Amino acid sequence: MENNNNDNNNNNNNIDEYESNEPKEKCGVFAIYAPELDVSRIAFFGLVALQHRGQESCGIATYDEFQSVHVETGMGLVNQVFNETNLKPLKGKMAIGHTRYSTAGKSTIVNAQPVIVQTLHGQIGIVQNGNLTTAKTLRKELMQKGVGFFIDSDVEVITQLLSNNPEGCDPHKPNWENRIAHFMSKAEAAYALCLMTPNGIYGVRDSLGMRPLCLGSLDVPCKDDPTKTITRYVLASESCAIGTIGAKFIRDVRPGEIVHINENGITSFIGRSPSDNPALCVFEYVYFSRPDSSMEGQLIHIVRQRMGETLARESPPPQSCSNQDSIVIGVPDSSLPAAIGYAKQSGIPFTEGLTKNRYIHRTFIQPSDHLRQQGIKLKFNPLTENIQGKKVILIDDSIVRANTIKALIKLIRGAGATEIHVRISSPPVLHPCYMGIDMATHDQLIGHNRTIEEIRQYIGAESLQYLSLEGLMKSVTVGIKPQSESQSIPCFLNSSPTTPRVKINENNQKHCVACFTGDYPCSLDF
Repeated sequence: MENNNNDNNNNNNNIDEYESNEPKEKCGVFAIYAPELDVSRIAFFGLVALQHRGQESCGIATYDEFQSVHVETGMGLVNQVFNETNLKPLKGKMAIGHTRYSTAGKSTIVNAQPVIVQTLHGQIGIVQNGNLTTAKTLRKELMQKGVGFFIDSDVEVITQLLSNNPEGCDPHKPNWENRIAHFMSKAEAAYALCLMTPNGIYGVRDSLGMRPLCLGSLDVPCKDDPTKTITRYVLASESCAIGTIGAKFIRDVRPGEIVHINENGITSFIGRSPSDNPALCVFEYVYFSRPDSSMEGQLIHIVRQRMGETLARESPPPQSCSNQDSIVIGVPDSSLPAAIGYAKQSGIPFTEGLTKNRYIHRTFIQPSDHLRQQGIKLKFNPLTENIQGKKVILIDDSIVRANTIKALIKLIRGAGATEIHVRISSPPVLHPCYMGIDMATHDQLIGHNRTIEEIRQYIGAESLQYLSLEGLMKSVTVGIKPQSESQSIPCFLNSSPTTPRVKINENNQKHCVACFTGDYPCSLDF
């Protein structure tokens, strides 16, 4: 195995202190099996499309025809870590890739993924999105069996569980499906992972479906006869990455499903019976996913626009606002669709009010003291001519710690706004997340410690109102299309050797809303 750790970016400085006040998704994962193509280059562009899901580190690993693994990882953004020189050695017929934001394990090069492990049946590589909610218990059980750990990311717990032969299985055979099913029986949530083995790539999603994973296809010319094509398959955290590489979105990987991709095409198994109470993280709709991604058969942009429309019905503009003297603006980028929806429903015109510098949050250049004092201005600039003399209805997707929204209100008021009314397209965040999102602790969540009126006073707005939980869930669920209708893929899957044949309940569409309610959908050992 060739392993190149690119740690040149260890000195990256997050010069925007306000970046830490936003909720962070843990990771993005990508995988492709296509011997005919330059898989590392395709993985690179897939990861660029998933950059929003993690900016601390990234990596790509490939498996070649000689059963050798090649891997490159580094700290920083995808286009900072990878270049023509270090992509070229990543030869192979399949590849997995990862972008990381740490929520379990420190932000160091040793915790960068993919993680490569030598097993009795060859090397395997793993990339993961999420947190094992029982990682502490599983780690202790493995250590009691004499297993040692080298990193503090829970992905190593996964690799160790996969390396151990399940009881009743022939130790002389790889039995990857059984090994994965055994791992899934031990780990309820929360994970979506891609596993690269000598036998091909496996995509795995936990039985609650908490973290997203989707499947796509790519028709490529045959090596032996370029006039003919062969269908190859890709996996990604979001459909935007599938579209970026020119592949066709097929469907979401289902809760509890194991998807196997190799030279013969694709097969599917039930690794763990899907929960009767699926729990896709609702923050994928609120904030995390790119607006051009689709989940559960609906475009994220459209869902966010519906949130804005519902918000306008529940919390209309104050009577002092009219379409002559008022504007609706959104905090770029994730809040813009909700702002468009709010404007459409309320009749108050939407306009651009803030410009976001998308390239300032990570840099090699240390800012001067003068620039540090600029604070939020390093990230956002107001469009003064649009704002001056106007009553502003400011739409944001969420308030976690409130430092950013407070600074933005000061910035907008400084640009000449006469009134600022804040509308949030999700309910108050009251509880931390333990399932793969860096969403503070109770004492850091302003919604947990203060009333809405106290938050309004703290951020300095004329008014503050949130979308109700009922309004959020109606906006999310009204457009869901069961996969049996939206894609011509059968609901029945092949049974795993260790689990019975199961029919997935495609119509039971539920979501994790624990950050709003404190009702966690799975066991926790934190």
